[in-house]
Formats: sequence, structure tokens, C-alpha cells
Amino acid sequence: SWDNYLTISRADAEALGLKNEHVADGALNGSYANVTVNGTTLENVPVMIQPGQAKGSVGLAFGYGRRIGLKSEMKTGVNAYVLYQDFNNVQNVSVTAASGMHEFASVQLHNTLMGRGDIIKETTLEIFNTKDKSVWNAVPVVSLNHVETPVSSPEVDLWDEFDRSIGHHFNLSIDLNACTGCGACVIACHAENNVPVVGKEEVRKSRDMHWLRIDRYYSSEESFEGDNEKKENISGLGSSLSEFGEMEHASENPQVAFQPVMCQHCNHAPCETVCPVAATSHGRQGQNHMAYNRCVGTRYCANNCPYKVRRFNWFLYSQNDEFDYHMNDDLGRMVLNPDVVVRSRGVMEKCSMCIQKTQKTILDAKRDGREIKDGEFQTACSAACNNGAMVFGDINDKESKVAKLLEDKRMYHLLEHVGTKPNVQYHTKVRNTTEA
Repeated sequence: SWDNYLTISRADAEALGLKNEHVADGALNGSYANVTVNGTTLENVPVMIQPGQAKGSVGLAFGYGRRIGLKSEMKTGVNAYVLYQDFNNVQNVSVTAASGMHEFASVQLHNTLMGRGDIIKETTLEIFNTKDKSVWNAVPVVSLNHVETPVSSPEVDLWDEFDRSIGHHFNLSIDLNACTGCGACVIACHAENNVPVVGKEEVRKSRDMHWLRIDRYYSSEESFEGDNEKKENISGLGSSLSEFGEMEHASENPQVAFQPVMCQHCNHAPCETVCPVAATSHGRQGQNHMAYNRCVGTRYCANNCPYKVRRFNWFLYSQNDEFDYHMNDDLGRMVLNPDVVVRSRGVMEKCSMCIQKTQKTILDAKRDGREIKDGEFQTACSAACNNGAMVFGDINDKESKVAKLLEDKRMYHLLEHVGTKPNVQYHTKVRNTTEA
């Protein structure tokens, strides 16, 4: 984020002496390059090695590099329009390495799953149509008294269940077939929930405040199935270290998958049990609640969350000119959502499953003296998704779309083997190919 950059294949980058590297604090740095097109040279363009980029080609986005009429912190990127002639012609490009390293702000530094196929489950259409669900969407098992027991069994629960059939019970369904990674849901979440923009330096310190992120993965083999098979065949400490190291790099022609990840609103939430002041708790409607005025910022909940979706307010962003944020003046505050509190420094925050929207829907129906129709319940992300990849609703309404999706054979839960029993459901990606 924050800059445009020259995308280039890994093979071309190695040939030209260009590189991306992780620095000590975990941030990403990249080489600079000079780009010449028909005698016009654009100097010191940051380089991002892009998996799947065709050899002998480079990419550079328009729309950056403006210098007039902007504050200094908004003058980012390089102006690619100086290279523009006509979208209908083919231009020869010369790329040479330049000195120095550029500081990127990237929220995801790992590109591959390294064979962890249970995170993004996928199969082929052929297998989906001919094989049983247990082959391509098996329920994880754990050892209970030396007996393999499905993790969905009540016998392996850490806590006793209670009756969730009373009232509403909200679920969010995410179809990996439909998600294209466009990011509309992330933008909608920011706007709806007054999520602060923290700036490039804070992002480099892994202090981004996104309630919702889209994880993007490339396969290190020709397919994700190949990754899974390679991981299964790795044995021995010496060989495994080198082979796992190879799996950190995407293949030349990788498969790609996108996965939106937000708070999973677990019915058995590990964050709730470690909070010493009960600032996070579980509601009757399936949502995991945050009491901001009770939170003392221990961050135990973030450490105990297997999904890494909780965010900590390192600063008072709403009254801090350092960030030049729209919350810092009276006119700018008019864009904030009055239904969502602006959080303070030292407070943990996360996805609320847009509780302000669900409560408004419930109260509107109560005022009108009518039942709530399927589709009335919406979160910001589900409302913004044009592909229909996100469906939100009440699973206690057995006729609702989300309740039927819960029973779909493609449905699985993220990191289900941990036993958190999430209220966010994912649907296995089915590729219309002969290979997974």
C-alpha cells in the first residue's frame, strides 16, 4: 500500500540484480530500478517481485506521483504518465538496477501456504462430482483417549454447550469460489466502523488497524494440491528445512487464492477466557463483544487468537496531528459513523459483525410489528460484496440462505481443529480443471 511500484518476475529480478528482503523489524524493502521507454527514463522506481508475472514483462500503475497541491505526506509514488503513449501499441522497455532500497508498507509478507491445505480448502470439479465429501472436505480429528474423534463432537469440547436456538444466531458465510480479492469489503468496513488510517510507518511495524483483511496465497508448486503432497512427503530434519525453505517461494506459474479473514466470533472463543477484566465476552446472538471502556490493553486476547484479527490502538488517532487523519478536525469528523464509537489509545478492537446494523434491523422490525425477512440482516462487508461471496444472516431461521449454506457439503470452518467453533463459515474452492 501507499506507493506504486514496478512488478517484475522473480527470474527477471535475479537476472537484473533486483531483490526484495525482509528487514529486522519484519518490514519489506525492495530495490530501485530505472525504467526507460522510447528514450524517456523514469528513475528510482521501487521494485516488487510479483509471483505469476510473465518473464520479459513489467507492470507499473498510473495515478501516482502527483506533486502539486498535495501535502508532503501525500506525495507518494512515481508518475508513470511520462511513459504513456498509446494503449494500443507495443513498447520496448529497458530496466536497469539503481542504488538504494525502498521501504514498502505491506500487511502480508508471506506468499505461500507451504502445504497447509486445511486453511484454504480446494478441489477440482471432477473430484467434487465423483468423490465423497470425506475425500476433499474431511472433518479434522483429534485424539481423545487414544481414539481419533471428530473435532465437531461434543466429547472434545473445552466448555459445555448452551441452548443457542433462542432468538437470533448470526453467521457469516464466505464462498472462496466467488471471492476475487477486490477489497471492496475492506473499504466498506473501514467506513462503517470508523477504523483509523495509521500511516505507512505504522503499517511497516505491523500496526495496521484493519478489522477485515484479505489473505492472498500463491502455490509454491504448479498447484496447491502439489504443495500439500510435497509437505506430506517431507521427512527428516535436514531435508525438511531446505524443502520448507523452497516452499516459501511461489512457482513461476502459480495458482492463486483469496480468503477474507475477520473475527470468527467463536462460540468457544480463546480470547474471552484470557481477558483479566472481561472486556471481551460472548453474546446470545453469536457475536463476540468488546467493551471498550473496560479494556485495559493487556493484549492477552490478541496473543491467544489463532486467527490474528484483533487490533490494538497504539495512539489516540482521533486527536493526533501526526497522522493527519480526518478525525482531527470538526469538519472531518462529520464523515464518521455516529452509531460506532471512536476508540481510544490503549484499547483493543476487532470486527463486531456490525452489531449496530443488526440491532437497528431488529428494532425497526419490532417498531413495525413484523417479522424480519431473510436478507434484511447485513454487515458492511456483505452489503459491499458485488459477487455475493459474503452472505450474512440468522441460522436460527432455517429458511434463511445462510442457514442452508451451513448445511452445504462445501462448508468448513477455518482452523477447525483448534476447537473454537467459529460463527464464520467458509466454502471450499472448486476449480473447473482436472488438477487441484
